[in-house]
Amino acid sequence: MLSDHRLTECYQKAKALGDIFTVTDDTRLVFFSDVHRGDNSLSDEFAHNQTIFAYALEYYYKLGYGYMELGDGDELWEYKNFRLIRNAHSDIFCILKRFYEENRFWYFYGNHNMIFRNPEKRRPLHHFFDEYLDIDMPLFPDISVRESMVLRDDKSEKEVLLVHGHQGDLTNDEIWFVSSILVRYFWRNMHMIGLKNPASPSKNRAKRHKIEKRFSKWIENNGIAILCGHTHRPKLPEAGMPAYLNTGCCIHPRGITGIELINREFYLVNWYIKGDDFGQLIITRKIMKGPLKFEEL
Repeated sequence: MLSDHRLTECYQKAKALGDIFTVTDDTRLVFFSDVHRGDNSLSDEFAHNQTIFAYALEYYYKLGYGYMELGDGDELWEYKNFRLIRNAHSDIFCILKRFYEENRFWYFYGNHNMIFRNPEKRRPLHHFFDEYLDIDMPLFPDISVRESMVLRDDKSEKEVLLVHGHQGDLTNDEIWFVSSILVRYFWRNMHMIGLKNPASPSKNRAKRHKIEKRFSKWIENNGIAILCGHTHRPKLPEAGMPAYLNTGCCIHPRGITGIELINREFYLVNWYIKGDDFGQLIITRKIMKGPLKFEEL
């Protein structure tokens, strides 16, 4: 199967490149995927969650977490110009810049920002024009944009393959460029009037489950866990089930979801807005599921 081949290829490539992150007692990581930052227009599905996301990033920055963005961080199917996205969400990129300057930011490509797998197309990530200072400023100079990485626990020696999750999905992997054209010139406009792309795994339950089953089979055959996004369905496995972990996404109508790794334990978390006892709106972090120990994967 294509997904088996692609996942094995991603694992072997990460190992060959030495793209391995060793997890120790001091490791603190947070994983988000499918942020889909847009241009803050009506079709930008991230816009309504940008304040929640910025608050969550500040929380993780202050507590010393590293931030891994597992693909589709920037919505480059609907919006061709990355500079418009950076300008629309400049507050988000200011926080990410701080993570990057302290070597605490890892950027992956997914199907919606696949264009960044080409080093020549990454130049907009390296710098930006500061309209206040009227000069070019560094953003993420010389950033590595990866497809995969391996987390390795230095005690149990268990491994987790980090990918976006589009690998082996025909319309989002092999013919992604065709799909991107359809999204940019058709489905983007449909978003504005409330219609969703039925081919997307996040909107198509049968396709989403098909992807999860294929990934679970690879996990069972190879004895390696997978942490990904793509389907927008957050997941932390039950004991005895295939070690398939999914961050969910940051464009839910009622908040964002992600996965934390601390003390060698994984937690599925939800950030959302709620009212307190005085009727004031506050941003809240809730543990949806966990802990899941690394050694149990």
